[in-house]
Amino acid sequence: MTTTTFVYSVSSTTFVSSTANPMTTIPLTSKLFSYKHTRTKIVQRTCGKWGGGQVRFSVNRHVRIFCQSKIRRYCPFLERSLMSGNGALACDEWEAVPDIWRSSADKYGDRVAVVDPYHSPPSQMTYKQLEHEILNFSEGLRVIGLNPDEKLALFADNSCRWLVADQGIMATGAINVVRGSRSSVEELLHIYNHSESVALVVDGPEMFNRIAETFCSKAAMRFVILLWGEKSSMACKGVEGLPFFTYKEIIDLGRENRRSLFDSHAARQDFVYEAINSDDIATLVYTSGTTGNPKGVMLTHRNLLHQIKNLWDVVPAEVGDRFLSMLPPWHAYERSCEYFIFTCGIEQVYTTVRNLKDDLRHYQPNYVISVPLVYETLYSGIQKQISSSSPVRKLIALAFIRVSLTYMELKRIYEGKCLMRNQAQPSYLVSMLEWVWARFIATILWPVHLLAKKIVYGKIHSAIGISKAGVSGGGSFPLHVDKFFEAIGVKVQNGYGLTESSPVVAARRPTCNVLGSVGHPIRHTEFKIVDSETNEALPPGSKGIVKVRGPPVMKGYYKNPSATKQALDEDGWLSTGDIGWIAPHHSTGRSRHCGGVVVLEGRAKDTIVLSTGENIEPGELEEAALRSSLIQQIVVIGQDQRRLGAIIVPNREEVLLAAKELSIVEGNASDLNKEKMTSLLYKELRTWTSECSFQIGPILVVDEPFTIDSGLMTPTMKIRRDKVVAQFREQIDILYK
Repeated sequence: MTTTTFVYSVSSTTFVSSTANPMTTIPLTSKLFSYKHTRTKIVQRTCGKWGGGQVRFSVNRHVRIFCQSKIRRYCPFLERSLMSGNGALACDEWEAVPDIWRSSADKYGDRVAVVDPYHSPPSQMTYKQLEHEILNFSEGLRVIGLNPDEKLALFADNSCRWLVADQGIMATGAINVVRGSRSSVEELLHIYNHSESVALVVDGPEMFNRIAETFCSKAAMRFVILLWGEKSSMACKGVEGLPFFTYKEIIDLGRENRRSLFDSHAARQDFVYEAINSDDIATLVYTSGTTGNPKGVMLTHRNLLHQIKNLWDVVPAEVGDRFLSMLPPWHAYERSCEYFIFTCGIEQVYTTVRNLKDDLRHYQPNYVISVPLVYETLYSGIQKQISSSSPVRKLIALAFIRVSLTYMELKRIYEGKCLMRNQAQPSYLVSMLEWVWARFIATILWPVHLLAKKIVYGKIHSAIGISKAGVSGGGSFPLHVDKFFEAIGVKVQNGYGLTESSPVVAARRPTCNVLGSVGHPIRHTEFKIVDSETNEALPPGSKGIVKVRGPPVMKGYYKNPSATKQALDEDGWLSTGDIGWIAPHHSTGRSRHCGGVVVLEGRAKDTIVLSTGENIEPGELEEAALRSSLIQQIVVIGQDQRRLGAIIVPNREEVLLAAKELSIVEGNASDLNKEKMTSLLYKELRTWTSECSFQIGPILVVDEPFTIDSGLMTPTMKIRRDKVVAQFREQIDILYK
């Protein structure tokens, strides 16, 4: 027999609950969760064992019933004050991710932790307040019946309440299943059902209303929690009998129950305590799904704690530093970085794509952690600002930038930070002569570079605000953007990782920021390059498939042993599917400080094989093409064809402007016909890709950009090549005819 606590208040109704499913607590109805009660009693009842029959409760007057598990899973460091005296393990070290909040509250208590200005209401919390909010949310989940090891879907976007919900779920010993609100209904339903989630936490009424009809008919939901907004805005169709809670209601329930537990030793003794283990699954993160259905990556507390403990080498954050956050927090990259920075006593400000430009100027962040697209957008904005200046200012700015680019190129040579694949040790004499030459020319250019910093770059710095570093990850970082930011004195550190590795496995350090690379492996992480056919390890400088091993590597794919076996070998090596090489160690010459850095050159599955048998990595061509202000997006195509082609989304304003400057159209023209636009874009493409190994032949110009909403981009803003090609299959066939 299992003893269970029921909390109820009075009114008249009869409640029948099925306990046939051992993984499901007693179903609840919206009437049962009415808060119009006058008093609450706590009584002990005895339930039959889970697994069969029904339990019938007949209670006079208004009933509100919560069925709480007698097993209480807890974070041994976060909740040690509650555990004292109960025979439960209290720990002085982090065993679970939410344990970090106890340390941060102790060290940085009254410092501001989060600022969330764009939600209603705008929010700001100190470290102490944030810790209590997490504890209250966690307890509130226990009160409404969330059990250890159950999955709770968290479908929401970036906000301080997302962080509280995420950590609150983990602190109960449950597993959160995360995704953003912009994903399609079909994708969200697949993730919810595949993960066997029991309930749902959503951004707000607008999101739930969008998915309500599908979820109510095709998914089993025990309850729904709204992080923002009110229940009065919820769609009623199809949701009768489904309990809804607001964020505040969960917090209030948790606060009340925590107070009861602290006040009553007898109440604490009612539970069987189990500490969360570092090897327990903390979260299921479904891959972005550039091809096929997303797979559920099982990340443990140990995986994520490795990130928290080792990312300081990459981002040496100090107490009081300000970070600007805009990426989806459910993505492993943003998520792990957030966990880490909150252990450093920083202040995090939540922003949006729309407000990023203004917030960079207003908040002047020390760090920004983002994807390459954000830095490319900043780069394009700066270039556009320069282009629209007066002819004299434009000439001066471009001249200064050219000098600074040359100066930094020479600086990398004499500092030994230029990439080389050749394993042969460079000649000492040649290296010395090269060093002297680079140093001499750089010394001549240095005063001009210094003048440029004062006259031109200072204004750029004020506009983009990043005073210490921008950290880029989640995709290929264009080399021309990399060089530009280095030239104007804005440090950008590129990193590398996968959802399957929690995610960061390599990153450029502040003291060894080798352009063109993703830096050295982070501590306790191993890399090797293997031949794609033989799987034999290759020497430094050789190109092959990148494999990774270490503490951040996932436990596996949820309910997908075949995919797990394909990705992880018996020795724990994770096949990343990326093509790359490791820089050889040289004691002299321009690459003497590059030994061991990892260089990536595209995805193995993105490789285009022409009918001539030639293998081509499209990334190089796409990166070169995107340097043109006329090209907004591009996907190189040509699988099984004799030559390459491309699908291009033009930047229409820039194309029209260029057409006017070249007298292709009249100065008062407001549009450009398709034929002239295609011709102009083709010439532009040839110009920017002229130095690449392969050239692009026919091009298809499309009107609508690839977006997340159209399904042609992942939520992390990567183009879904297969879907783009599938959507334009007929036009591509005509193009090649």
